[in-house]
Amino acid sequence: MEKEWWEGGSDESRLLIAPAPSLTAGDAAAGINGCLLLLRHPKSGNATNYLLSNDNEGAVLQELHWFKQSHTSWFLGDYVSQDGSLYTATPVDPVFILLPIFEEARMKKRDDLGKFRQLDEIIFINDYPGYQHLMSIAENCMGVVCEIKEIGSSKFFRLDDSKVLAWLYCKVFQLKKALCSLDKNYAAQDEKYTLAEAVSILGEYVKEEPWLMLLLDHLKLNLLEVTSKVPEAENFPTNSEHNPVSSSLLQEKGRSEDKTKRSGKQAKKAKVETESRNIREMFRRACRKS
Repeated sequence: MEKEWWEGGSDESRLLIAPAPSLTAGDAAAGINGCLLLLRHPKSGNATNYLLSNDNEGAVLQELHWFKQSHTSWFLGDYVSQDGSLYTATPVDPVFILLPIFEEARMKKRDDLGKFRQLDEIIFINDYPGYQHLMSIAENCMGVVCEIKEIGSSKFFRLDDSKVLAWLYCKVFQLKKALCSLDKNYAAQDEKYTLAEAVSILGEYVKEEPWLMLLLDHLKLNLLEVTSKVPEAENFPTNSEHNPVSSSLLQEKGRSEDKTKRSGKQAKKAKVETESRNIREMFRRACRKS
């Protein structure tokens, strides 16, 4: 799937590998066809792009990952895009993305469990209209971590700490099982180390307070103590190796401009890398020179 973003009025192509959407007439009307949503990252709170697409089971939220090697380009139809960046989209559990805003919406104070609120109130976030596209997803998935009250035809949601903890506990052991099945080294090492790594990976999607600390306390696991005993070859990957794109793709131009301030030579290179040229035109110019 080739997607285009517009930066300052000029269109530039980016290559994105994602599952092909299964589009129905209703999805087209709702705008669910590879729609980019700007949401808050569940751990850092930074503005982050997610891809909302559709498959046979309904709407799917996907996180974006960015990868680039030096001196790479892409052939896109009759054009060469000298920006060799590659974006991939992988499904993410929307509960992770919605958890922080449901936590804020209940307005919990000490022993007070907080308020029940309707979905349209909860997902109305200033400067983030993308959450409005997640209304149906939230209604279908957030019952696993929320108490729900129905009054007439209206539903009211309130985040429940015990349900969140049970959900995180289940996620950790699903991840631990997956790690062991993917790599025999995990199956051979101490079970506590594998559990600690599963918690560490999960910790990239939830805040330390209160959720990660509650989970560690429930598991009776000291993450620092366990990881310090793991051999150097088995050290956990850094967050940068797992994190999805940590800011909007529309802000990529700003990052490149920061680099240009360091040297004029880099400024010239950055400008060239964003251009796409017609292949026929390139060969025609080469023939003239010869």
